[in-house]
Amino acid sequence: MKEFLGESLGTFILTLFGCGSVAVAILFGEYVSIFQIAIVWGLGITLAIYLTRFLCGAHLNPAVSIAMVLSRRMKVGKLPVYIVAQFVGAILAGFALYLLFNPSIMHYEALHSIVRGTPASVDTARMFGEFYPNPGDATVSVVSMPLAIAAEAFGTFLMVLFIFALTEDANVGKPDSSIQPLFIGLTVSMCICLIAPLTQAGFNPARDFGPRLVAWLMGWGSAAMPDTSFGAFWVYIFGPILGASLAAFFYVYIVEPLEIRAKK
Repeated sequence: MKEFLGESLGTFILTLFGCGSVAVAILFGEYVSIFQIAIVWGLGITLAIYLTRFLCGAHLNPAVSIAMVLSRRMKVGKLPVYIVAQFVGAILAGFALYLLFNPSIMHYEALHSIVRGTPASVDTARMFGEFYPNPGDATVSVVSMPLAIAAEAFGTFLMVLFIFALTEDANVGKPDSSIQPLFIGLTVSMCICLIAPLTQAGFNPARDFGPRLVAWLMGWGSAAMPDTSFGAFWVYIFGPILGASLAAFFYVYIVEPLEIRAKK
């Protein structure tokens, strides 16, 4: 129960602040660059980890939990509890954002002649789930599914690699535990700055699917899941899991042995 609560609460917080920053950017134009949104995401993750790391592992991401199991840092028996909790937290955050911003969304839709559920409503659906190519970046005209999968996998690979490096004792250069969450948050911010122009930078299956499901239920319908080739699954669920798994093996079998050897 302690770990379920921790993972649910932490995922709720990071999704609430992160998706909330996207909603504020779309509806009110308060953020004018990816960097600003990325910093909010990073700070949201930092606060979520500080809030919950003494309740659970503060993975707050199914891809991270899978990487922890593959690297033998968590027992596989705990994985279902962690993943269910993460999805629950993300779904609740999606509903919280909808209740908070729906009047503003309706005003935005009326102002821009957007009918919710039509292809044009992707413009507002993107505050809940991610899309490729990023509908908010007019300069990116074509991002294929293979490229989108690779981008999400690569971004998640970098994120998980730094999570290991920043927290494992084998790395003598790791920061003190009191500031590790801040560096993890900044890592996510940097990865978002790199990948967001292509795919909006998900890196987290729960953070994508939870709010996307809320959008689908609340009237966006097919606009929330417009890809008939199951792109939302392959790009935003499979891609991050693939990247996190590769990072786990890369760190455990290549980086960590070198760190241990250097430490001796």
